[in-house]
Amino acid sequence: MTINLDQAQQTFIVEARELLQDMETSLLRLENQPDDSDTLGAIFRAAHTIKGSAGLFGLMPIVGFTHIVEDVLDRLRDGAVTADATLIALMLKSADHMLELVEVVAGQGGTLSQAANDREALLRGGLQAYQASPQISASSAVAVDTSADQTQATGGSALWHISLRFGNDVFRNGMDPLSFLRYLNTLGEIVYISTLTDTFPSLEAFDPESCYLGFEIDFRSDATLTTITEAFDFVRDDCVIHILAPHPHDTVLPPSEISSEPCAVEPVIVQPPADKQTALQETKGKEGNFVRVNADKLDELINLVGELVIASAGASLLARSSHSSPLQESTSVVSGLVEEILDGALRLRMIPIGDTFNRFRRVVRDVSQELGKDIDLVISGADTELDKTVVEKIGDPLMHLLRNAMDHGIESPEVRLTAGKPAKGRLHLNAYHDSGSIVLEIADDGAGLNRDRILQKAQERGLVAASATPTDNEIYNLIFEPGFSTAEAVTNLSGRGVGMDVVKRNITLLRGTVDLDSQPGQGTLIRIRLPLTLAIINGFLVGIGPASYVIPLDMVQECIELSEDKRQQARESSYLDLRGEVLPLVYLRDHFNHDGQPVRRENVVVVRCAEHKAGLVVDDLLGEFQTVIKPLGKLFSALRGISGSTILGSGAVALILDVPALLAHIVQLETRQTSTPPQHLALTRQAGTRTAHGGIIQ
Repeated sequence: MTINLDQAQQTFIVEARELLQDMETSLLRLENQPDDSDTLGAIFRAAHTIKGSAGLFGLMPIVGFTHIVEDVLDRLRDGAVTADATLIALMLKSADHMLELVEVVAGQGGTLSQAANDREALLRGGLQAYQASPQISASSAVAVDTSADQTQATGGSALWHISLRFGNDVFRNGMDPLSFLRYLNTLGEIVYISTLTDTFPSLEAFDPESCYLGFEIDFRSDATLTTITEAFDFVRDDCVIHILAPHPHDTVLPPSEISSEPCAVEPVIVQPPADKQTALQETKGKEGNFVRVNADKLDELINLVGELVIASAGASLLARSSHSSPLQESTSVVSGLVEEILDGALRLRMIPIGDTFNRFRRVVRDVSQELGKDIDLVISGADTELDKTVVEKIGDPLMHLLRNAMDHGIESPEVRLTAGKPAKGRLHLNAYHDSGSIVLEIADDGAGLNRDRILQKAQERGLVAASATPTDNEIYNLIFEPGFSTAEAVTNLSGRGVGMDVVKRNITLLRGTVDLDSQPGQGTLIRIRLPLTLAIINGFLVGIGPASYVIPLDMVQECIELSEDKRQQARESSYLDLRGEVLPLVYLRDHFNHDGQPVRRENVVVVRCAEHKAGLVVDDLLGEFQTVIKPLGKLFSALRGISGSTILGSGAVALILDVPALLAHIVQLETRQTSTPPQHLALTRQAGTRTAHGGIIQ
């Protein structure tokens, strides 16, 4: 059997990245809870697993550095050193370097840069200050005899004997027996080894996928019993392993004295106890419920399901036109199955936002220390799920917003105390579902935005006329203009006039919107609204003359026929009395400049997004429709109120309405009519042209 080590190594790289992310999260938790033994145990296990796995592939740079990290963590577990801020910072930097070493492996055999080598030298020096002189731990001394204690108490190396019988399934589980022997050499020296073949079957019964190997090993090392046994953690439940205490006379056993039966003398048996075996079996059972799938394969699946949806709609349309009841019934069953496949495929790509949120704990810690501020990050809604692609692309915009909040928003401890606030600032990351979208909120309890300062800078740059009287909301959203900054000086974090416009552009590319609210002296709230998925949505199909439009179904509340007696009144006022509620109307025929007049009745589709509600006036209601989203080209990127397109079963193209942008347009019109003098109307329209995609200043 040929073992695909490249594939196994890629699995190691993926798992190492995940373990290092978990390690960072646990280190940050340990900083606030230094006595949490469970957290410390999780950190140690992550480092130990990475070291052991790297040893299997002969990745000695990772093994060597991680071994020092593991030593320090072991001393932390024993209580010999304290998890203070200095050590936590050193461990975080060490985890960063471990990730850098892993990425070198991922880069197909590259080498560390000189700067990285210099950083490693400094980190090794810092870690060695926390290491103790070599000695056997108390927990290990219990497992060996008195002679072993005396031998290792002097600080010298001891001679161990290891009897190792690999299980039949070792090859099938992707393990290479020789890799364990190579790893032993990193802990000491194999001075003698004998390969046992007594369990080899006859040629007729030989199975090339089964392992029949056994080894008797004399091993000289100053490592403890615990360290040696941990070398076999990955095969412990599949193999029989015996370790003899160090030989009393420190001599190598000659071949004649090595029995073919493993460990004729009293050994230390390295096997998990019954309760641990049960736990291992349960863990394996749970792990068997998960399959690691390449993200590209998921994307390909979603694309194929999308094409299947379009083809199914076309088949259903043909079936209806054929007037064949059996055919219509069959296509109906197929359509139902396609819908179930679609829902299942989309759920495969849904992941919680919490992993992204938790990565910012390190950012908040490092940036707050750099700024000399004490800032606490509070996370809520971590279980909220959205499309994997959206999660990956929203990370950078969130990073910009958090750094800006820490730099510009939250004051220094001295200023906060003078203002009657707690010395520790507070950042709040929140996520929740609303009207078929996901809302991400970044809130701080800082000084808030300086309205007058923003307006002054905007007037200096010609973004706002000197005689204009824009609303507070319009002024605050000017910070998303390209190159806009109110910082007095350039720092490592801000002041270069880049960042916020990139945030808005990236969110717009995700078909999302961003707006903010600020209260002087109390803080700022930034709200990002994103679609749950970028691939397929449930839509409601409407018609305007020969054209078709799709409204996201989650935003549709109800449909109303616009009767003859209400049509004239609604046309004149652009409002509708909806059971005592004033409902603003958008005539899509006028909004998109369609020719002609509706020849039949008109209908109102009531839509809601966040706290805003409006009625979209259309000609025809065509029913629910599974919408495969197709992006529009750059030629149509400036269209206001359109977020994409889709293909109908007939092969015609329908445009997907950007409901948040349409509602924001209504809000803007209402604001102009109630608070903006006529002479400033042209200015607000001009500002809207520059920031139309954000959906706030139109």
